[in-house]
Amino acid sequence: MLTLLEDKISTPLGPLWVLCDERFQLRAVEWEEHSARMVELLNIHYRSEGYQRIAARNPGGLSQKLQDYFAGDLAIIDTLPTATGGTPFQREVWQMLRTIPCGQVMHYGQLAEILGRTGAARAVGAANGANPVSIVVPCHRVIGRNGTMTGYAGGVQRKEWLLRHEKYLLL
Repeated sequence: MLTLLEDKISTPLGPLWVLCDERFQLRAVEWEEHSARMVELLNIHYRSEGYQRIAARNPGGLSQKLQDYFAGDLAIIDTLPTATGGTPFQREVWQMLRTIPCGQVMHYGQLAEILGRTGAARAVGAANGANPVSIVVPCHRVIGRNGTMTGYAGGVQRKEWLLRHEKYLLL
């Protein structure tokens, strides 16, 4: 059975769940009001092997590191370890998301082309939307081809805030 250590932190954008395994690899990072979505994804990825959630304060220092990100240490999220469920294609997309530098964006079609799947922008978008580790796996850095702020499960206002915080969007 997988043990997930969980904490909830305050951020400028509202409460944020931080869940990791006992090796302190992030398994989920999700906004409190989207807890049901987080539970759904946890069930999809881990129900067959079984999992339990245990409250923990700042497990592996991850909660503090995420608070440091919100306080302006933008590079810290590149150092945070993740271990996600998901299909091989989803994990491939999520790994690629982590290569988008802070302060830059990509559109879904570009991401599909880099993955060698030209024409799979919708599939990339679906994988992006199923990302269980928001912020750290920076799905907010993917925008529509015409520059629109599309497809962020945490809400477009949060996506815009994160992109301003990372200096992509100007105030």
